Amino acid sequence: MRLLTRWRGWDVTIRDLPAALLLFFLALPALGNTGTQLGTLPTRPLDAWGLAVLALECLPLAIRRKWPVTATALAATGFALDQLLSYHTVGGTAFAFALISAGAHVAYRRRLVMVLLTAAFVALAAGMHLLGAAEPLIDWLMLYAVMAALWAAGGWLRASRAAEAERRRQVAEATREAERTRIARELHDVVTHHVTAMVVQAEAARYLTAAPDRLDATLTAVTDTGRRAITDLRHLLDLLNPEHGAIPAVGAFDTLVERTRDAGQPVELEEQGTPAGVAGSAEFVAYRVVQESLTNALKYAHGSPTVVRVRHGERTISVEISTAGTGTGSGTSPGGSGRGLAGLRERVAVLGGEFSAGPDGGGFLVRAVIPLGGAA
Repeated sequence: MRLLTRWRGWDVTIRDLPAALLLFFLALPALGNTGTQLGTLPTRPLDAWGLAVLALECLPLAIRRKWPVTATALAATGFALDQLLSYHTVGGTAFAFALISAGAHVAYRRRLVMVLLTAAFVALAAGMHLLGAAEPLIDWLMLYAVMAALWAAGGWLRASRAAEAERRRQVAEATREAERTRIARELHDVVTHHVTAMVVQAEAARYLTAAPDRLDATLTAVTDTGRRAITDLRHLLDLLNPEHGAIPAVGAFDTLVERTRDAGQPVELEEQGTPAGVAGSAEFVAYRVVQESLTNALKYAHGSPTVVRVRHGERTISVEISTAGTGTGSGTSPGGSGRGLAGLRERVAVLGGEFSAGPDGGGFLVRAVIPLGGAA
């Protein structure tokens, strides 16, 4: 896994070079009439110029994604020389790969590139005709149709990637909007509940000056309520922090558990498997599931032992958060009001995963299985 992550971090030219070299060496013994042959010119044996032509055909594939126009131009030149000099090597197939890659990666002036390729094709046909290579017109038209199909296939790949990126952006935007709405509701609930309680308790304290014991208890209740309000508001402000919306980095579960422990909640973390080198939507949603579950445990089952289990698989990431009981909190289920859990269920469903939350042997259990590389 680490080797794969390191490989993905290398420059795209280095990653494409092995394929270009492989095609070059595979084409060495496959000379003669085994490659593409236009016209009836006799095949020449491989020589020094043939090796140069073969290199010109194959090696540009190393830059096919970084400089697609340059790679296609070099591969097309090599293919034309291959036919004009009658080497007819298998390396000519590199031009097909270059065409597909150009269709997929050329972002600007695509029509101009296609016009230039068409002009080069016509020039090749004229050159072959001058050399006396008899090739029926229908064969030239079929070859051009194949070239156009390869270019169109690359364009389809490009359009598919763009559509997928746009869909992911829209889903992410909708998710952020839903999160903002949920936070706004929670903020309203927190402020209304705590501040109303503080006002009522403060009003009652005005009539308890003759009973110092009851006055002290009431003022203590006001203080405790204010502290709880500050804690809840800090949590919500953390959610509104711009950095909070980013996909969590590898190892973020440790930090999340430590913060919950610092707040007074006994939490154990059991993490299995190797996290993905680059965090994605699945890791983001898994982080949200754990975060929401720990928040509910802290609010509604304060002091109760909580266990977080995270398993990183090859195709899925699964999380399980179990809270032993209601602790010293309000006595409410550690699942909370249900609005947050409903939002988690929607997020997991968007990625095609499974989500469940409910009582479990006197405690509360939240479980989610999320496919890696999901829809969002």
